[in-house]
Amino acid sequence: MTEPAVGDIVKNISEDVKVLIQGEVELAKRELSESAKRGGIGAGMFGAAGYFAINAVTLLYFAAAFGLWALTGWHLAACFLIVAGVLLVIAGVLALLGYLSIKKIKAPEATITEANKTIDGVKTAAQRGLAAVNQPEQPAVGVGPAATPR
Repeated sequence: MTEPAVGDIVKNISEDVKVLIQGEVELAKRELSESAKRGGIGAGMFGAAGYFAINAVTLLYFAAAFGLWALTGWHLAACFLIVAGVLLVIAGVLALLGYLSIKKIKAPEATITEANKTIDGVKTAAQRGLAAVNQPEQPAVGVGPAATPR
């Protein structure tokens, strides 16, 4: 019985690894395509839910205006304007609260300080390196033609 050559062994290993990798890639494709399909369907359902929620809220605003009209007997247009005014006040308060919240955001001061220290350190090291490269070589003491005994 003869032993296979090293080249044949390496070739067989390469082919086996290739088959394994192709199998893994195919498995990943199947899993990811199924996940992507489910994710797309889920995202579409969220979008539809948002659409219907916006329509429902709009109908609630109409109901509020008609309810105000039924309770007070005021002119219907005035009731719609009152509801719209209340909604604008709510929007204004939310916008102000959002602005104040965003205004409180601060820069990452510690990160900026550390980054500046790192930049300064790199600059210093680069300057030292350039200075060392640009300095003329000086012979060491006791080295060279003058140090040799005659």
